Amino acid sequence: MSEADADALLVERVKLGDMRAFEMLVVKYQRRVERLVGRMVRDVDLVPDIAQETFIRAYRALPKFRGESAFYTWLYRIAVNTAKRALLELKRDPLITEGQRTNDHDEDETSRIENELTSGETPESLLASKQVAVAVNSAIEALSDDLRQAITLREIEGLSYDEISDLMNCPIGTVRSRIFRAREAIAVRLRPLLDTRDGERW
Repeated sequence: MSEADADALLVERVKLGDMRAFEMLVVKYQRRVERLVGRMVRDVDLVPDIAQETFIRAYRALPKFRGESAFYTWLYRIAVNTAKRALLELKRDPLITEGQRTNDHDEDETSRIENELTSGETPESLLASKQVAVAVNSAIEALSDDLRQAITLREIEGLSYDEISDLMNCPIGTVRSRIFRAREAIAVRLRPLLDTRDGERW
């Protein structure tokens, strides 16, 4: 059974009053929602509250969910809108300084790189990998909101171009353009570290 099919079954159970099914959806997607909200808000104190509000809004709206898009995509759209609304209401600047940025996604990326290391790699290569992860995160943080959201959804969350197009409410051509521009901008920031040639992207 595919992830989308499994989610659809859980959604139907929730509509029939099965709260346990909704709890399963929360457990499955909470980390991803928090990571997305963290990319948008950057205030670690706000992330859990906005994620919780996302799931509350999703639960209330679930009876109207028709399954025209994947539950995952639908939930992320609610998360994006909830984060934007919170920023407007609280009049918070979505950008923070490098020293303040302590979101879990930085640790997630570093941990992922560490887990992929083979026994033959050295402490020097591990340090280099960590430096690359930090540089990538820094480059992503420097992107405009639309480019950052597109590249995050594609490269970190693994959404398809169709899903990103649906979520960001823009044509696939625009999605491809934003991802291309984001990759170019990140490549510029990484080039001195990786000593790559012009035209090569991460």
